[in-house]
This record gives sequence, structure tokens and C-alpha cells, in this order.
Amino acid sequence: MKAVILAGGLGTRLKPFTEIIPKPLLPIGEKSVLEIQIERLRDAGFNQIFLATNYKSDYIKNFFGDGSRYGVQLKFSKEEFPLGTAGPLLLLKNELKEPFLVMNGDILSLIDFKKFYEFAISKDALLTITIKKEITPFAFGNIFFDGDIVTGIEEKPNIIMYILAGIYIMKPGIFNYFPDKPEYFGMDKLILKMLKEKEKIVKYELKEYWLDIGRIDDYQKAQEFYNKHLLKDN
Repeated sequence: MKAVILAGGLGTRLKPFTEIIPKPLLPIGEKSVLEIQIERLRDAGFNQIFLATNYKSDYIKNFFGDGSRYGVQLKFSKEEFPLGTAGPLLLLKNELKEPFLVMNGDILSLIDFKKFYEFAISKDALLTITIKKEITPFAFGNIFFDGDIVTGIEEKPNIIMYILAGIYIMKPGIFNYFPDKPEYFGMDKLILKMLKEKEKIVKYELKEYWLDIGRIDDYQKAQEFYNKHLLKDN
């Protein structure tokens, strides 16, 4: 099975850490984010993994080599200019002739990749997206009224949203919705284009642990995640 990890982000919000080390190689416990992702994908049966790189591409390539020490085959692509979150896949189009997994290179999750893959394969859809339920406490009470008369109050209600979790299963036909040549192209644009053309998209709710390492405080949470969930497996 094939997987693509989008590892070209600049990691701007994680400076100064990322001024020297690319974000996917930031250490989480005794391993980097990318190492954790690669090993979890390997354990789920993904044996060919593509790393889509940009920032400090050579650093990443030299670190991982051909992937043999992780028990997988690693291949690399490099953006000549930023291509967004979907655009880098166009560089790998000729390699992706079967259903494949795509994930952002700054995500830690305990998702069952094999279960997710099998679910997506069983669906008649070119794209299956993961979603994650996020509950955020609101800081103020919500007042209800009819004209000038107060009719109720909801004290600091939770805001509930389902967010895009950055892990996808795609089938090769999805490239019909990509630009003809490499250009900046985000997952949001891909999804909107498919919806506009009435192309079915399937959702898969991710209920396992999930963390997007986008900020300094998220990086601290990642360390806690490693100690709690991964350290015991080493």
C-alpha cells in the first residue's frame, strides 16, 4: 500500500525551533514526528511512502535515506515553489496508480490506518476525508430574547465543530480534479471543486487521539502524547 506524507511546511509558528530543523523532524521523545508517522504507517501495512518536501528538503532526505532501516521504501519529491496542501500530489501522479493515503506531516494520531483504508476502499468515492469533533468552551453566556424581553440564558455554551483532520484516502481518478500542471492548490480548493461538480466525498470520523502540531504549546502536548502512548511501545 502507498502513502504520501506532506512534509514541506515552513513551520513558521514553531520558530525558533524550525529555523534549524524542519518541522517534521522536530524531536518528540526519542523520535521525530516523521519517524513516528512512518513507523505507524508501516505497522498498518503501508510499505511504500512518499515524502513531499520543500523547506530543508535535503535535510529530510539525508536523514531518512531509502527507508530501509524503517522497513519501508521511501521516495521523495521536492517542490520548486510552494504548491499548497494538495498541489504536491501532482508531482507524484505517475507513482499513484492505486488508492493511496495522504496525511499532513505535522499530525500525531492513534488512528487505525488499516481500518480507515479498508473503510475508504469499500466506498464508491474518489476521496475519503477524516473529520475530528472539536469542543471549545465559549467565554461568555448566551442570552436569548424576544424583543426587549429576556427569555433565557445559556451559561458559557460549548462551541462544537467538526474539523478537517488532515488524513485522506484518495483514488487515482481524483487527479481529474487537479490542475493540469503544478500550481498552488490546497485541499480546500480540491474539496470545493469536487463538491461543485457533484462528486461524492465520504467522511470518516476520527475518534482516536489526534494532534496538529502547529504552535509551541502543541509541541509540548506532543511530548506528553509520546510519553503516554508511544514510550511503552519502544
